[in-house]
Amino acid sequence: MQADNDELYVETIVIGGGQAGLATGYHLARQKRDFVILDDQRRVGDNWRRHWDSLRLFSPAKIDGLPGMEFPADPNHFPTKDEMAAFLEAYRTTFDLPVLGGSRVRTVSKAGGGYRVTTVDGTAYTCDNVVIATGTFGLRPNIPAVAAELAPAIRQLHSSEYQRPEDLVPGKVLVVGASHSGGDIAYELGRAGHEVVLSGAIHGQLPFDIESRRARMIWPLLSFAWRHVLTLRTPPGRKMRAHIRAHGGPLIRVKKEDLAAAGVEMTSARVVATKDGKPMLADDRVLDDVANVVWCTGFRQDFSWVDLPIVGEDGWPLERRGVVASAPGLYFVGLSFQYAFISMFVGGAGRDAEYVVKHLVARSKAGRSTEGRSADGRSVRSSAPAA
Repeated sequence: MQADNDELYVETIVIGGGQAGLATGYHLARQKRDFVILDDQRRVGDNWRRHWDSLRLFSPAKIDGLPGMEFPADPNHFPTKDEMAAFLEAYRTTFDLPVLGGSRVRTVSKAGGGYRVTTVDGTAYTCDNVVIATGTFGLRPNIPAVAAELAPAIRQLHSSEYQRPEDLVPGKVLVVGASHSGGDIAYELGRAGHEVVLSGAIHGQLPFDIESRRARMIWPLLSFAWRHVLTLRTPPGRKMRAHIRAHGGPLIRVKKEDLAAAGVEMTSARVVATKDGKPMLADDRVLDDVANVVWCTGFRQDFSWVDLPIVGEDGWPLERRGVVASAPGLYFVGLSFQYAFISMFVGGAGRDAEYVVKHLVARSKAGRSTEGRSADGRSVRSSAPAA
């Protein structure tokens, strides 16, 4: 784009082009602010497209919209991952949001009264504000160290790499991690004819079928509670946030009885070691005949590329509703339970983004031009679509 020493100025850099970043872009555009969205994926929605083939959202289309645009499907339909990707791509096009794909951010650092953002291709920006919308866990899979001790013949995949049952070699499968992704993948593999062991504690399950007629009556109540009751303003909300951020999620679509019916063996014993290259559980059981391991162990929070002390001892950003008090102009959108339980759903991104943008605009320097400019006066594209 330009030489390494030629830095472009833009008022606000949004990092991440998923639902949180696009919702932030929508609100920035409505305020006619100068901004650009940097995303490491080449195409908007690719972060969804790369999930396993059978993945569907856990929420119906009626609560999966983004600001200014409802999800284009029957309200009770549960979108597939490819439908979600297409929706995000259409959203970006509809509102002409300035997304620069293939722009993976290398560092964010302080620079004078603002910030300096560099990408892996050598592009450098200076800006007044940075909104980090990379999601809760970024892109670093959390794979236990014991994985390196398994025999080379065992096929290992993280859930972010798993696509379909055909990805695995014939033989028994050990699925590690019994939250919703582990349950869904174990169920799919069991139904496909694999012998499956699901390892890890199950942290409860929803007491109803999320796609049933009964659920259609419950969803409006749940949506209201998740948006207005379980928030940082209420004791139940604060208690739930601490629990959610420290533990795996419950089984949602697939239940324990479904897993049992698919022939999946469930054990709460965790994988803690190996013996002769074979996985050993906490109850000292060695799984001699495992041919595959799928690590459904989530992602590791990694904000090491932000060269600022903005992460607490628990690994979570030190923010309040996305506002980092210790670093004026630095914000987060898309964190798990950022303000409310619904923050974790696609439909919760809009409210969190709106709050952050209102705060950002309120602190913006008076008289700042809405046209970006580089150090030598050249402009950076901005976007201000109609509402």
